[in-house]
Amino acid sequence: MPTHNKDGLKLYDQELNSRLLVGTALYPSPEIMAKAIEASGSDMVTLSLRRQDPSNNQGQVIWQYIQQSGCALLPNTAGCHSAQEAITLAHMSREMFNTDFIKLEVIGDDYNLQPDPFETVKAAENLIKSGFKVLPYCTDDLVLCQRLLDVGCQVLMPWGSPIGTGKGLMNPYNLQAIRDRFPTTSLIIDAGIGKPSQAMAAMEMGFDGVLLNTAIAKAHNPVLMAQAFAQAVNGGRQGYLAGLMESRQTASPSTPVLGTPFWQQQ
Repeated sequence: MPTHNKDGLKLYDQELNSRLLVGTALYPSPEIMAKAIEASGSDMVTLSLRRQDPSNNQGQVIWQYIQQSGCALLPNTAGCHSAQEAITLAHMSREMFNTDFIKLEVIGDDYNLQPDPFETVKAAENLIKSGFKVLPYCTDDLVLCQRLLDVGCQVLMPWGSPIGTGKGLMNPYNLQAIRDRFPTTSLIIDAGIGKPSQAMAAMEMGFDGVLLNTAIAKAHNPVLMAQAFAQAVNGGRQGYLAGLMESRQTASPSTPVLGTPFWQQQ
């Protein structure tokens, strides 16, 4: 029986009904973004401060649609490559959006957009001390996750695979180890999810939520895809809570015949 969140998703002091978090980038238009967010049923969306350039009118339109959606905002430090850069951007986000929540993203490699574990821990520790509610994007490294918890993070967001690849859960063993090692920590799979079936697989493993962007925004029909992911996340969660059947090496009949009387037609 799981010992972490059963009814709703709790991130620090924020209660969410939906376990699907969605991004706001890459959509064909702000209008389609707004419809996809509504179709996803998400209660929290991510937004980068870098997209709020005063000269960028589309950025302002996106922000207006987010406000109208009623979703909680999770600003992110996308594009940062050092702890200090992420810390600076986080403080600017808090001032602009009036929220202590921050998705901490410190990229260490531009080829696969892998987060820098050292700079991420450094930034997380600083931001936690400054009163932020930090949701760190990290690799599926058990020791790194422990270090992030040690500095005060209450939520972890390990990747399924590199951002935008759609490869799903590359290392199920690592992810399951993180889930088993930290049973009471809210864990969200962030990045690499490309299909609803991959989101369902993450939820069936016992993860508390899924955060994704590209798979919805770049679909031929983002609104329909948002609905598909919402159903997949709910289905995976229900399956996990119900108790999944364990795989077996040998076949077992679904209708037992031993001891069952046999009536022969005369």
